[in-house]
Amino acid sequence: MPARILIVEDSPLVTDALRVLFTAAGYEVDAAASVAEAVERGASGPVDLMLLDLTLPDGNGLEVLDALRSRSSLPRSTLAMTGHNDSGSRRRCLEAGCAEVLLKPVPIAELLRLIELHLA
Repeated sequence: MPARILIVEDSPLVTDALRVLFTAAGYEVDAAASVAEAVERGASGPVDLMLLDLTLPDGNGLEVLDALRSRSSLPRSTLAMTGHNDSGSRRRCLEAGCAEVLLKPVPIAELLRLIELHLA
């Protein structure tokens, strides 16, 4: 059974590109464009890896982790994606349980390498 990746990203263009990339790499892909949708999808079944944008239309992406933690539905690994290149954002992500904090735009080869590393 392929690993399940949940993409939490409010940009349809980014989501579609990642979906094509991850599907071609053999992963099962699900997507959410808001905190509420991400919590619903994340709690609907086991997620092996969540790619989490921090800026969502209905709140901060880290709220997804808090909500899934309260439902005992945390993904095996979470990689945060942000355009904020500051130590405070990075610290908050790591404290919330993110395994990595990636600065957008993330090079495709690096993203695939990190996903493989965290799913190994």
